[in-house]
Amino acid sequence: MKLFSLAALGLTLLAGCASLTGKPPATADKGILVDQKRMTLYTFDNDKTPGKSSCNGQCAVNWPPFMVADGVMPAGDFSVVVRDDGKKQWAYKGKPLYFWPEDQEPGDRYGDDYRKVWHVVSP
Repeated sequence: MKLFSLAALGLTLLAGCASLTGKPPATADKGILVDQKRMTLYTFDNDKTPGKSSCNGQCAVNWPPFMVADGVMPAGDFSVVVRDDGKKQWAYKGKPLYFWPEDQEPGDRYGDDYRKVWHVVSP
């Protein structure tokens, strides 16, 4: 019985690890990049330095960053940006990713071309 329990525990741990690595945090849907809930992701033209977010403070309240869960590893074209507050944010091809709070349903793109500096991401 103990051997079976240890084997089951080992398989459970391995399954958990698989979810932490190798799987991109976002996918393409109808020509745009979306998160696991199919919410639209955006980039900010003022993020001029690859791997660095310039959207902090009130900007990050208005445009919430696509945050990285603890223990999740980058995969493919996705990398991790360390924000000014030390928290981690996803980036696609070096560009930090954000949400627009007015997008309420999967597929909404209300933030696209907002003030000519926010854009949906085309993978």
